[in-house]
Amino acid sequence: MKKFVLDEIDHQILDILIENARTPFTDIAKKLLVSAGTIHVRVKKMEDEGIIEGSTLTLNYEKMGYSFIAHVGVFLEKTSMTQHVLDNLRLIPNVTVAYVTAGKYNIFCKVRARSTNDAKDIIYRIDDIHGVNRTETMISLEESINDKKRLMHAIFKEI
Repeated sequence: MKKFVLDEIDHQILDILIENARTPFTDIAKKLLVSAGTIHVRVKKMEDEGIIEGSTLTLNYEKMGYSFIAHVGVFLEKTSMTQHVLDNLRLIPNVTVAYVTAGKYNIFCKVRARSTNDAKDIIYRIDDIHGVNRTETMISLEESINDKKRLMHAIFKEI
């Protein structure tokens, strides 16, 4: 299977769309000095190749009252319980991210809450899941890096 090659225009299109996936193709075209049709064709080709998978909307949870973030490491009684625990974590809407990991924890979660008391209740719910041996919680003081472009730019330099 032939590897899909991105050129500089593709890189610039991705750069703009990562910043704001709702940017109209006409605006991108004006900025890059190409036609809107060119942008449409290139985006469609990147979608067909699986480089672009959908588009996302970023919510500001802080404005909705969910500014407390905790990261919870989950220790399982047995690794064979992983899928059962993940299925139960999906039932807790405040668990916004969960990774199956190798290392200290079996599962590592990101939890969003309204307050420390709210987070405590959520962590207790996680602890109560059958198969969870114990948890270890780290409170996030600040999100210092959340860069969606830096890795992409490093990949472009390799190509």
